[in-house]
Amino acid sequence: MNMAILSAAGAGLLAGAMNAVAGGGSFVTLPALVAAGVPPVLANATSTVALFPGSLAAAWTMRAGLRPFEGVGWAAMAATSVGGGLAGALLLLITPDVTFGALLPWLLLFGTLAFTFGRQAGARLRRVITLGPAALLAAQFVLGMYGGYFGGAVGITMMAVWSLFGTGDLRAMNAARVLLVVAANATAVLCFIIAGRVAWAPALVLGATAILGSYGGARLARSADPVTLRRMIIGLCSAMTVAFFARAYLF
Repeated sequence: MNMAILSAAGAGLLAGAMNAVAGGGSFVTLPALVAAGVPPVLANATSTVALFPGSLAAAWTMRAGLRPFEGVGWAAMAATSVGGGLAGALLLLITPDVTFGALLPWLLLFGTLAFTFGRQAGARLRRVITLGPAALLAAQFVLGMYGGYFGGAVGITMMAVWSLFGTGDLRAMNAARVLLVVAANATAVLCFIIAGRVAWAPALVLGATAILGSYGGARLARSADPVTLRRMIIGLCSAMTVAFFARAYLF
């Protein structure tokens, strides 16, 4: 477990910086814990719990920028996200480690593709399809479920999906993205704690260093080229994905 704690410290700093810049922090924390010997399901739950306080703080600071959805009330979106997060967390808890370990490379691949191409894909699909409020709530439940089960790049995926529902300026929906990710993760965090599926020693180290990393990342984001930073994060996420595919199928 000492290795897990050391890995958590380094991963937390990097993950906090990534989340402050553009997101994708869980692409570092989860693989770091798994590589340190933490079982996959426990590692995923621990990563979610450890990063939650930072996400909650971000949601609180952005609450004033919340914008309504077209045709769907904010309360309905939040409740749907909570329900989806609960379903995803419960599904994770009953998933065997062997199964989740086999799924992990594919989940990382989906998250990497969503992070890289999500917004562009959503914008292009919007040209040919626009869906109504009921479909938006159904999609949000699935997004919440994905967030509770794994959550890699779930915020970017939400923004891409919302573009299919005529949300307009997605930059104005940034606060909604953060708040609804927190809503989905809140129930997941509660489930993981009640179920005793959290490795607390690395979780506390990971959470503390992620806060430090987010401070440094915020300072970096104000001075560095955002396009370059995003490309660096995409490169890191891609490298993690390739490494886990190699680990699963070559070794």
